[in-house]
Amino acid sequence: MMSKQYSLGIDLGTSNSAMTVARLEDQALQDLSILQVVAPHTVEARPGLASNIYIAAPDEFPEGAFNLPGKELSHAHVVGAFARQHGAQVPDRLVSSAKSWLCSTQVDHHEPILPWQSSSVEAKLSPIEASRLYLESLVYGFKAAAEAAQSDWDLENTNVVLTVPASFDEVARSLTYEAAEAAGLGAVTLMEEPQAAFYAWLAQAGSDWRKQVAPGDIILVCDVGGGTSDFSLICVSEVEGNLELERISVGEHLLLGGDNLDLALAHVLRYQMEGEGKTIDDWQFLALVHACRSAKESLFENLDLTEVSLSVPSRGSSLFAGSVATSLSRDTLNQIALDGFLPLIDASEMPAARASAGLQEFGLSYESDPVLSKHLARFLTRSLQNVQANASLAGQFSAEVLAGSFLKPTAVLFNGGFFNAAPARERVLALLNQWSGADAPVRELAGARYDKAVAHGAAYYGLNQLSGSGVRVKAGASRSYYIGLETAGLAIPGFKPPLKALCVVPQGMEEGSEQILDSKEFGLVTGESVTFRFFSSAIRSGDAVGTILPDAEKELEETLELKMELTPLEGHATGEVVPVKLHARVTEMGTLDLWMQHTRSDHRWKLEFAVRTD
Repeated sequence: MMSKQYSLGIDLGTSNSAMTVARLEDQALQDLSILQVVAPHTVEARPGLASNIYIAAPDEFPEGAFNLPGKELSHAHVVGAFARQHGAQVPDRLVSSAKSWLCSTQVDHHEPILPWQSSSVEAKLSPIEASRLYLESLVYGFKAAAEAAQSDWDLENTNVVLTVPASFDEVARSLTYEAAEAAGLGAVTLMEEPQAAFYAWLAQAGSDWRKQVAPGDIILVCDVGGGTSDFSLICVSEVEGNLELERISVGEHLLLGGDNLDLALAHVLRYQMEGEGKTIDDWQFLALVHACRSAKESLFENLDLTEVSLSVPSRGSSLFAGSVATSLSRDTLNQIALDGFLPLIDASEMPAARASAGLQEFGLSYESDPVLSKHLARFLTRSLQNVQANASLAGQFSAEVLAGSFLKPTAVLFNGGFFNAAPARERVLALLNQWSGADAPVRELAGARYDKAVAHGAAYYGLNQLSGSGVRVKAGASRSYYIGLETAGLAIPGFKPPLKALCVVPQGMEEGSEQILDSKEFGLVTGESVTFRFFSSAIRSGDAVGTILPDAEKELEETLELKMELTPLEGHATGEVVPVKLHARVTEMGTLDLWMQHTRSDHRWKLEFAVRTD
């Protein structure tokens, strides 16, 4: 097997994707421009890839209009810059936010459902197919960049690290891995985006990172992307004179990000335009949302601009027939982004519960409360509960840190295009300082690259994997995982005993490690169809392997249900319960192998699902 000399970091973003390649020999990081279609019969290398697919109508463009050098493409599916630009004018043919659909529990991820609610497209794409097309475009861009640079890098000698939101559940993580394999990337390492951002900061700071942090620091990684918001906490401790880093908390899955801001801005501009006597129908409103995204990004990226003009087309025979124009001002953007999403609230204010309407529009499960400040308050409150649940972890902190109702960060690392805007960063710092009331203000870690950090950090981490050296953030499983355990005992009419939960992976269990539960025997049903239910928790860091909780559904979150039939033992009846002991292993790829060893023979059975490690 060819030894790997390069590391490729891939940020598969909800709105934009990027790649960074690094060379083991000199540890140099290089951003890759991605060759893509920017107009019919026109290709260019751009710094990133818009995470959009335009599904062209029959005969809309001539055959071959979107071919890339050395690669013929179906004219029906265009990925990247042209897809976003043209699709903003024909929004019901534009696939966007495919990444968010991977974590929806309400759809079949292999069914063609995108563009969502489109009546114009007959041959739609599934979320996993859309993800595969994005990744295939990135693979092509990687190969084209290698050829242009006359480099010897290729996928055979490259370690690939692909990032996912820290809040991605096991299903979404496995689907991302599946899409990567289908795109030709082979076996990839999946890495959490906030951790990747932190590794990028470490790479940029070099040996000086130790001068910017100190033992006792609690660093909040605040990552607001296009479709999700991710929070993680990393603590700094001193062991035998050396600084060590450990991730101690990961937030819940939040479908709240730049997409929500785009929608809010579109509503404001719609009211503004209607106040001027202009009419915007539902189809034009979709185009307005995409136009607001482009205008927002322009204002965030160019601080000299005070406003950006935009136009919304109609369905006339000419593309811009009957188009209406308006503009997005910086004042409007700041007002909606800050006062709407990041107001200065009290730390005790939690997100509002979802409305209990019996009938709702079916779609992505966006957060019912869009106030990011409240979700941050909830994350810090739950983080304190998680630390207090583990005596050894709590022992790393002073009584002052553990006092109060939430865990108080001492520093913040920002990530995501949302934080290109200085007012957004300043507002988060003001919010944290208002909550903590500490003498020393919460500080921002200097040197972050808000839009390129994830790809940079993934490539840097990949180098560390290849060299076996470098700074490492101790992480492991971000949650504790449990398997449902049926209660033993006499049946009682009219009463169904609660399902118990057995901890098989404690929070922080490292990849490549294993746990054997020798102290207990369990009964395994073989030879007939059975269901295994898996649960998890982000706030029970103190549970060890073998801990049994009395009521799984009440105390935990259900993450996965596996239905299968296990091969019966020879000489045993179908449906017979056989005694087993459990052996859990978290592999280097981030999957859990749960072996069930028959205690009377060498026979064993295996269950497998993905857990989130770096």
